[in-house]
Amino acid sequence: MLPLAPMLLYPDIDPVAFSLGPIQVHWYGIMYLVGFGAGWWLGVRRAALRPGWNGEMVGDVLFYIAIGVIVGGRLGYMLFYAPFNPPDESLRWWEIWKGGMSFHGGLIGVIVAMWWFGRKRGLGFWRVADFVAPLTPLGLGAGRIGNFLNNELWGKPTDLPWGMAQYPGGIAYHPSMLYEAFLEGLVLFAALWWFSSRPRPTMAVSGLFLALYGAFRFLVEFVRVPDAELGYLAFGWVTMGQVLSLPMILVGIALILLAYRHGVTPADGASIPMRGAGK
Repeated sequence: MLPLAPMLLYPDIDPVAFSLGPIQVHWYGIMYLVGFGAGWWLGVRRAALRPGWNGEMVGDVLFYIAIGVIVGGRLGYMLFYAPFNPPDESLRWWEIWKGGMSFHGGLIGVIVAMWWFGRKRGLGFWRVADFVAPLTPLGLGAGRIGNFLNNELWGKPTDLPWGMAQYPGGIAYHPSMLYEAFLEGLVLFAALWWFSSRPRPTMAVSGLFLALYGAFRFLVEFVRVPDAELGYLAFGWVTMGQVLSLPMILVGIALILLAYRHGVTPADGASIPMRGAGK
């Protein structure tokens, strides 16, 4: 039986952080800036230890990625989650200020951005992807904190002591956005930063990112309420988030296996002594 007096109460947070005349600055937008700021700071530190990278390149690749996140995230949401829109509502595709961003769509946008940046700089896609992967989780975590501040993406009702209610005596729900902030933000960052602190074969860091993020998102979807427009896709529990995350897990595992089976060149350009291989 669900508790009538939950242990935690959601704080009354105004999604608008402050206003400058007619311009409203939302917490969600601030969280995007925090995410990109953290990525830039970590990237500069990482570039100092990676041949062929410098601080200017970090700023450039993050600019490409920012465009990929916004364009891909919005298009992904409209394609994967929003109901079909007739031609006379086509402008809705660009109304980002009304909400609606998809991680999986953003990921596709980022992949295109990294490919384009690597092509222009002569680095190759995987060298860029392996460099960028450890910079990403803190931004993902900041985005989920933005969801929390926006009072959105709640999970299912729960009787667990950390369930949150909207008002005293109300039903408690899983704060699924905070679960994702912890797993996809802090845990994923710690794992990737540790893993990439030593030379690894090309594709291995990217593969670990895909596998872990996909696994974390797949698990959280069990307690997250699916979008009302879609509901459950099959068996009364399969969500669109799980359908989109499963290929990430499989591709990530495949990349790690390929990297350690065939790769001897790490993303930073130095050679790695592999078992059974010469120095």
